[in-house]
Amino acid sequence: MGAPSNSGDGGKNVLLRGLPSIEQLLRRPSLEPLLATVPRARAVAALRLAVDRVRARLLQGEARPFDDADVRDALGTLATPNLRPVLNATGVVLHTNLGRAPLAPEAVARVASVARGYSNLEYDLDEGERGSRYAPLIGLLRALTGAEDALVVNNCAGAALLVLAALASGRECIVSRGELVEIGGGFRVPDVMRQSGAKLVEVGTTNRTRRADYAGAVGPDTGLLVKVHRSNFAMVGFTEEVDVAELAALGRERGVPVFQDLGSGALVPLEGEGLTQEPTVPQAVAAGADVIAFSGDKLLGGPQAGIVVGRAALLARIKAHPLTRALRVDKMTVAALEATLELYRDGRPQAVPTYRLLAQRPEELRARALRLQALLAERGVSARVEGVVGQVGGGAMPLARLPSFACILTLQGPETFLDCLRSGDVPVIGRIADGEGVLDVRCLSEEELQVVADSVASARPGNPP
Repeated sequence: MGAPSNSGDGGKNVLLRGLPSIEQLLRRPSLEPLLATVPRARAVAALRLAVDRVRARLLQGEARPFDDADVRDALGTLATPNLRPVLNATGVVLHTNLGRAPLAPEAVARVASVARGYSNLEYDLDEGERGSRYAPLIGLLRALTGAEDALVVNNCAGAALLVLAALASGRECIVSRGELVEIGGGFRVPDVMRQSGAKLVEVGTTNRTRRADYAGAVGPDTGLLVKVHRSNFAMVGFTEEVDVAELAALGRERGVPVFQDLGSGALVPLEGEGLTQEPTVPQAVAAGADVIAFSGDKLLGGPQAGIVVGRAALLARIKAHPLTRALRVDKMTVAALEATLELYRDGRPQAVPTYRLLAQRPEELRARALRLQALLAERGVSARVEGVVGQVGGGAMPLARLPSFACILTLQGPETFLDCLRSGDVPVIGRIADGEGVLDVRCLSEEELQVVADSVASARPGNPP
């Protein structure tokens, strides 16, 4: 009997009907060496994945029957974590898709130490009784910001929601129309405010808001004056806004607290070519804001967290709100944030990777790009070094333009090349500009250059002669 024809729907149907069952594959002699050392549950999952992939392949018109190699590929997929390290060659320091701020070695070590066993997360070792999970952080945050008290939740949007719910639910929150921003992922500040139960009162115009606009809107139902730092976009031209010091003075005059959503949350002034000025948290506290919320994983350079600092009486109300428990952070976040804050306390912000990456000088970036170029040349890959412009990312410093250097590759099909880079054992994430592959070295360490060069060589870009 001849082999079935693979042409047309008839051939496809024959191949589909011929797909082996899981039990048949478990008994297939050729697969025994492959499955012998694999737990049965994983082996079954891999076989199902392999069969599903072949079925999808056949339905798409690719007449390639089931093969043992399909099982090998499926086992490889299951053995590879879905969340894994990547190398960032995009030139964006706080890349949201790539996990934002990389942690300092001290923070990584602290997380590992706390995660591998038990900890005193909510146990006071001095008193021998229940304690607060925020205790390791409050003293550091008070010292670093000048605030009376502090609280940490899961992210800055959660922090804003909690502050509004605790201090202004059912009451009015006055905010400038020019500060009703979208914070990413389709979430908008007005939506967060309404979800808290607060009543949004918009004042001013999109581009100009004055003190009189806020003052005219304050009434007996006003719960908060709100200022949102436009950290993820900028307005230029015919603009006017009320700074937090002026708003705080109005709040004291009318007996209304001022809440500032500072967003990116720099603890110290950031230095680096191409950076723009960014208000720091200590400056906001000194200016008189009663409550301030900011992110832990942006310019601060720590783990994802929403940090709230401010007046003790208001923080007490916030801590007592039921949402505080719903938004609380775990032991690993506390550990990583404590270690990161200690670096600032010790006067070592340069040990925080985000601070260091932003502060790099163009000449050192050019030297690193030349080293990558040489490593590529050793592997037969031609690249040229050019100056490029990177970004801070993460919704911070939207006008900043970071001068950097990159290896540029002229490719036959740059999209396919980037796909190959992403599929390596250590995925490398680059970008395309003007039809060419761009590997910006700003976020690559010296040790990572060799891995990048190997990945590029394995991806076999179509280099021109």
